[in-house]
Amino acid sequence: MARGRTLAEFQKEFSGEGRCAAFLFARRWPDGFVCPACGKTRAVALKRRTGLYECLDCGRQTSLTAGTAMHRSKLPLRTWFWAAHLMATHSNGMSARQMEDQLGVTYKTAWLLTQKLRRSMVDPDRDLLEGVVEVDQAEIPFRAGDTLFEPGNAGKILVAGAVEVIDRHSGQARPRRKGAKYLDTRSGRLRLAVIADNTAPSLEAFVRANVKPGATLITDGHASYPGLRGDYRHDPRIVGKMAANILLPWSHRAFSLLKRWALGTYHGLRRKHAGAYLDEFVFRYNRRFHRHVSFEKMLGLAAGGEPTSYWEIIKRENPRKPSGGRPTTYR
Repeated sequence: MARGRTLAEFQKEFSGEGRCAAFLFARRWPDGFVCPACGKTRAVALKRRTGLYECLDCGRQTSLTAGTAMHRSKLPLRTWFWAAHLMATHSNGMSARQMEDQLGVTYKTAWLLTQKLRRSMVDPDRDLLEGVVEVDQAEIPFRAGDTLFEPGNAGKILVAGAVEVIDRHSGQARPRRKGAKYLDTRSGRLRLAVIADNTAPSLEAFVRANVKPGATLITDGHASYPGLRGDYRHDPRIVGKMAANILLPWSHRAFSLLKRWALGTYHGLRRKHAGAYLDEFVFRYNRRFHRHVSFEKMLGLAAGGEPTSYWEIIKRENPRKPSGGRPTTYR
């Protein structure tokens, strides 16, 4: 795996808009320019604006950021790159307030920029978890209103988690007989999602969306899991007098890190945007051994993502849209 850039190397490599545009071009069109209107590949770069191309076949002008997470953004590409670098390489992430200070932009701009980058952290084509997978659920506190986080006034978000259990020496999953202890292991990839409740439909939907059929599921003795036995090898652990974190160590460690991260970096999550923050935590957790290389992964995903507007993020209708227009699609 390639070595990540140092701060000095990053500033040198992306010292201007032209260099940022060339990097983004390679990420968006790895096989060369493709016109979104006619599908042809002949184009010329226009000099009046960096990153603007005109198709030589149909005349369609396409911006480098059109249709990406940076769609219609007035911020320089350097600002986007710097924000992605900070979010990807900082061990605890960056809040909008910290981003405001680092980039010299307004808080609203920093908040919107970080929200859009969080939504680019999920690869829609990512592989399902496989092998041996711990599955559990936990309650995560969230902030209510604009007040500071106070445990006594906090609400609770129900979060389901699934984490691969990998043999420490071979680096591969090694299923064992049912009831056996998985000693000398480490955690692999993680998946998190907000669920409505602890019922079988909610937990089964989460498992099927994130775990490959045929995998070994290590869970507690919750009554909602037996319905998965037909497609998965279920290995339940009954939590009696022994602490649950002994029976399901890796999922509980991930939940513990999530709670500390949410309180330490953001002083409590908000229910409305909890899913995006969980995606950020998963992105960082799954790249914890090569954090400084994940910047390119983030920009690669952002360059292939769907544009998300401010109104879609806050889940409100755009008041400037004409009445009777197409309703906003929330992602």
